[in-house]
Amino acid sequence: MSNIQNMSLEDIMGERFGRYSKYIIQERALPDIRDGLKPVQRRILYSMNKDGNTFDKGYRKSAKSVGNIMGNFHPHGDSSIYDAMVRMSQDWKNREILVEMHGNNGSIDDDPPAAMRYTEARLSEIAGFLLQDIEKKTVPFAWNFDDTEKEPTVLPAAFPNLLVNGATGISAGYATDIPSHNLAEVIDAVVYMIDHPSAKLEKLMEFLPGPDFPTGGIIQGADEIKKAYETGKGRVVVRSRCEIEKLKAGREQILVTEIPFGVKKSELVASMDKIRVANSVPGIAEVRDESDRTGLRIAIELKKDADSQTILNYLLKYTDLQINYNFNMVAIDHFTPRQVGLQKILSSYIAHRREIIIARSKFDKAKAEKRLHIVEGLIRVISILDEIIALIRASDNKADAKENLKVSYDFSEEQAEAIVTLQLYRLTNTDIVTLENEEAALREQIQTLAAIIGDERTMFNLMKKELRDIKKQFATPRLSELQDQAETIEINTASLIVEEETFVSVTKAGYIKRTSPRSFNASTVEEMGKRDDDLLVFLAPAKTTQHLLLFTNLGNVIYRPVHELTDIRWKDIGEHLSQSLTNFETNEEIIYAELVDNFDQGTYFAATKLGQIKRVERKEFTPWRTYKSKSTRYAKLKEAEDVVVAVSPVVLDDVMIITQKGYALRFSISEVPIIGAKAAGVKAINLKDDDHVVAAFLSNTNSIYILTQRGSLKRMATDDIPVTSRAKRGLQVLRELKSKPHRVFAAGPVFSDNSGAELDLFATEVESSKEQLLLVTTTTGQVIEKNLANLTLSERTSNGSFISDTISDEEVLFSWTK
Repeated sequence: MSNIQNMSLEDIMGERFGRYSKYIIQERALPDIRDGLKPVQRRILYSMNKDGNTFDKGYRKSAKSVGNIMGNFHPHGDSSIYDAMVRMSQDWKNREILVEMHGNNGSIDDDPPAAMRYTEARLSEIAGFLLQDIEKKTVPFAWNFDDTEKEPTVLPAAFPNLLVNGATGISAGYATDIPSHNLAEVIDAVVYMIDHPSAKLEKLMEFLPGPDFPTGGIIQGADEIKKAYETGKGRVVVRSRCEIEKLKAGREQILVTEIPFGVKKSELVASMDKIRVANSVPGIAEVRDESDRTGLRIAIELKKDADSQTILNYLLKYTDLQINYNFNMVAIDHFTPRQVGLQKILSSYIAHRREIIIARSKFDKAKAEKRLHIVEGLIRVISILDEIIALIRASDNKADAKENLKVSYDFSEEQAEAIVTLQLYRLTNTDIVTLENEEAALREQIQTLAAIIGDERTMFNLMKKELRDIKKQFATPRLSELQDQAETIEINTASLIVEEETFVSVTKAGYIKRTSPRSFNASTVEEMGKRDDDLLVFLAPAKTTQHLLLFTNLGNVIYRPVHELTDIRWKDIGEHLSQSLTNFETNEEIIYAELVDNFDQGTYFAATKLGQIKRVERKEFTPWRTYKSKSTRYAKLKEAEDVVVAVSPVVLDDVMIITQKGYALRFSISEVPIIGAKAAGVKAINLKDDDHVVAAFLSNTNSIYILTQRGSLKRMATDDIPVTSRAKRGLQVLRELKSKPHRVFAAGPVFSDNSGAELDLFATEVESSKEQLLLVTTTTGQVIEKNLANLTLSERTSNGSFISDTISDEEVLFSWTK
């Protein structure tokens, strides 16, 4: 009958994954809190020790050891066993190596080790102390995978390996990161806790102040170390050991002699050289790896007059020259993964050693008592030697002789066996003395062992003595330096930017680019790469140390440092703002752009289509955290159909507002309050219901121009619009017609006398021209140029003159001045 079970997939997956997780957690990735070893490491050490592959014998082929481990104890791939063995031999990953290896066992550059057929290995001397007394029934054993022999479930561990060598691993639902520590400091902490079982963490940290990485370095953050020792979780800063060395001719170099634990040296050198190539921080001439068998050494040679401290700070911040190490001290405690602090680790280790010492003492005591029993029988034999010899000679065989001894002289089975197997040479007088000395020594040993088993103080004194002996034999000076506070790395960002001359251009549709002088000078301005329907709104020479502010018609301002703009050829179209900004709308346009050196001073005015106006300070646009991906507000638009029609720096007193229906209002800018960037502003002009603002500008020029949608152009005196106050209707600057009335299409100041040249928003230093040209494109595509300076003054109510004979029928599509 088949045993078919109907189970839901959910139940099957849950049960199977649960079993798998339990195996991964307990039997693969996490160390035991007592000996600090994962199962594969424990099996490697036990198998090599069992095979006699110890520090006092010759090296043995790694492949042979791996084969024995795989065949007897660890039924997994040979590469996983060999990788674990190699890791235990790497002195840049372990504070005290447990395996000694001849041959290529990898490198701090993460080079792979040689294949196991080429390398040779043996246990290190200190590894022997992890296995010490394992033959004395000190630890529990379990059957191996095929039930052919037994393996230990934990090692005796005569020193606290979990803290000394640390651990790292990832299992199902758990991960562990325990840093390595100095052997002498750990033993001092254990010894103190043996004497003071309820010791406070602060006191223990006097003996064990923090980790000690095999690669050295500087560990910063005493409070975080304390937190980690308390809770099992914490984060410290690990910094490379660096010094600035003077070279000839006033040059310097940064020398790195220790790097953070876990950092691959080759990748660190490559990342620093990448910074040199990209010129992310100016002043690095060369990055060299000068490491050899005497030690690690990375030289960062600097250019003359380079700011060595700024460069060092930059490298610390943006490379693995400084890292954060995260404590996550998880270990298996009573078959369960637990996040443990320092006190728990030490107390668990002490409890483990107590069990080991008592079990060993019981084993040694039983062995000594057995031997004493035999020695007592042999001493008794000497006094009745002749009778014993006669009795044995009269016996039929060995068994009969043993029985006669037991019956005639009351010897035990063990004593009778020892007597009948006694060699004749042992019956000399000298050997009787030896037996008596041995008896006395055995009685003393038994008495000592009984005291260890029966008296906690005696047992703990022995534990402390053994730990101190290991400390005396293997202690090494601390490698990592501890510092109380983590240093904040401060970098003057301005000093990181290489000052270069460049050209910055911005188009109305939102294409921006920075162009090298070489590319710009090789072409004309007209050859600029752009869409046919797009307009150039800003072009100026700039330095890479400057900042670019872009104002849009939807009331948003965009910030870009010039050095972050992509360097693009003049004839290429450039980078669109929507590629980097998540909130750049499809109908959004750039209406004003400006280069600034700082944000301390300056004020802008902004006027909207529906007649709102405001002033806002430049400091409101000091670079914000998310500037790369988001613009910020400079004006709030109350209505969905409202847009900003003009933005300008406030450098003059009067502002002119001109509406589509031909109303013009002039008032002092002081009437406009300075308000926050997200505010809407105040009323600039009192609009009729179907009217809106077309132009708003500051001007100290004598005249302005007005262009209508029918292509009529005029120039009129600025004083024809007297200064009044804001929020009025204004004066008409066009005569109303019953049929095909003129409507204002564009308006602005005329710089005929250069009096207001500083206000020409699109004027550049690229080309200096005495002409102020108005370019008009008709709906049929015809482009007409007019020099505004050549226009005669018209009356305020005049509709001007048509710029061509056919323009009235074609009408204006768009216009711009240059």
